Amino acid sequence: MRITELLTKETITLNITSTTKNATISELVNVLDKAGKLSDPKAYKQAVLNREQQSTTGIGDGIAIPHAKTNAVKSPAIAFGRSSQGVDYEAFDGQPSHLFFMIAASEGANNTHLEALSKLSTILMKQEVREKLLAAKTEEDILSIIDQYDEKEEDAEIQGTTAGKILAVTACPTGIAHTYMAADSLKEKAKEMNLSFKVETNGSGGAKNVLTQQEIDEATAIIVAADKQVEMERFNGKHVIIVPVADGIRKPQELLERALNQDAPVYQGNGQSNRENNGTKEKTGFYKHLMNGVSNMLPFVVGGGILIAISFMFGIHAGDPTHETYNRFAEALATIGGGNAFGLMVPVLAGFIALSIADRPGLAPGMVGGFMAAQGGAGFLGGLIAGFLAGYIVLLLKKLLSGMPSSLEGIKPVLLYPVLSIFTVGMIMFFVVNQPVSALNQGISDFLGGLGTGNLVLLGLILGGMMAVDMGGPINKAAFTFGIAMIDAGNFAPHAAVMAGGMVPPLGIALATTLFRNKFTIREREAGITNYIMGASFITEGAIPFAAADPARVIPSIVTGSAVAGALAMFFGNGLRAPHGGAFVIYFVEGNPLLYLVAILAGTIVTALMLGLLKKPVTE
Repeated sequence: MRITELLTKETITLNITSTTKNATISELVNVLDKAGKLSDPKAYKQAVLNREQQSTTGIGDGIAIPHAKTNAVKSPAIAFGRSSQGVDYEAFDGQPSHLFFMIAASEGANNTHLEALSKLSTILMKQEVREKLLAAKTEEDILSIIDQYDEKEEDAEIQGTTAGKILAVTACPTGIAHTYMAADSLKEKAKEMNLSFKVETNGSGGAKNVLTQQEIDEATAIIVAADKQVEMERFNGKHVIIVPVADGIRKPQELLERALNQDAPVYQGNGQSNRENNGTKEKTGFYKHLMNGVSNMLPFVVGGGILIAISFMFGIHAGDPTHETYNRFAEALATIGGGNAFGLMVPVLAGFIALSIADRPGLAPGMVGGFMAAQGGAGFLGGLIAGFLAGYIVLLLKKLLSGMPSSLEGIKPVLLYPVLSIFTVGMIMFFVVNQPVSALNQGISDFLGGLGTGNLVLLGLILGGMMAVDMGGPINKAAFTFGIAMIDAGNFAPHAAVMAGGMVPPLGIALATTLFRNKFTIREREAGITNYIMGASFITEGAIPFAAADPARVIPSIVTGSAVAGALAMFFGNGLRAPHGGAFVIYFVEGNPLLYLVAILAGTIVTALMLGLLKKPVTE
């Protein structure tokens, strides 16, 4: 199939007027919808935005290829748009995008359609094509240029004279554009370097040019440029470079030279090889597993936190059936958000950490261990322990049971793994993890009770800092319980420090994602917006995903900011009778509410500045 059967005059616009990424996507969706290519434009746009959250489709060199494969597409199509002023599309090279190809693939698209869509990606790698598209005057010119370069796909294997052979695997989440662009970029550079080379593409139509075991055994090294899971066990004992698919597009020569020199770790299986970026070792092992848990936990934190915040609008105690301000709808919101969404947060974190380590058999023991941590007082930190514990116990079980007869393979995932792993993780959490954490929690409570109110500023500094140490965990809860006890005793100053300290972590992170955008991923910046609401609502848990992803930098920053806020709240003589409410109860603060707001803002700014200084720029 020719590309121009999918890209038609009706799906071309030569004058993109939008200046932002989201608006540009909407404009191109409208082009496809007017051409009758979409059955549900809203659903298609959401699918495109979901793809953007995984990684930007701004591939650099002024090109962006937003795309999605969904049943919201009536018939496969390509929309082309051109912007003379350029759009900040968060491209890999940081430059504005001028040429846009929006690919719409239907859920049932056949391989012929998918091959045509993938061919477009490789054509755009040619600089001369990009220059001609920028200079084209009419829609017919655009079609003529694309048709001119729509040639038969070349063989994925080339023979060079340089000793050794390099293999590669490319894959992106949707398998339409980046997969083939990375493959083509590596192939073209291998030709220039006169290398023997073969690339396997894991596209939406399935894996093509699959590497044989003999080729793998004879290979000098293997490059895996992928943003989704690919079959890795076949590379055991070989030098493997693992990088994002974007590196295959942007850095083909660097990757091929490193492969030729075997400048890569030997893959040992079970996810133990090091992912690399920019020629340096990047955190994978621990970091990759941690991020898998955090990314899956994030919707529970955000969704639950926002629902809790909405419940406050009916009154601080509106969710309490025994209070005079009780509202049934507010109780439902608080129950859904706090009792259920937040209740699942730690089990989900632990379950998906274990899933990342040990694949599907790790999920059940991870979830059980995380639930035990949440119920047993070990909280967020206990969930982290449970996740890694479950994952590596399952790996150990796989190794121990590897010698069983092949006829019993079928009972491993349905019987042996779940029973043995849940039993082992549960026993360790019950007898080893939860009890010491509970004892630590009790010791902290006793310390706070003995400290009293003799030194208010010191007490405020300690209480404020404790609210940020584990963000809703036992230390946070110990400080919060102490504040409530002081309210009951008629001393309202400590809880003012507690609430100020609890608001600062999400507020400081939100401000940092606004001021220092290059230090955070797209997903983190989006989550940062919701943290303004969660911080204002005294929902410290909004900071958890950021702390889990980068604890060495985030936790010191938020603890320092919270400690500053707590100390200033005490210094200014503030008191607080309300146990909860955040910004909604500042008006009711005893003393000077304006100075209390100053204390919170000061802590927020301290946290944001520290994050800006400590965190390193990210490359997506």
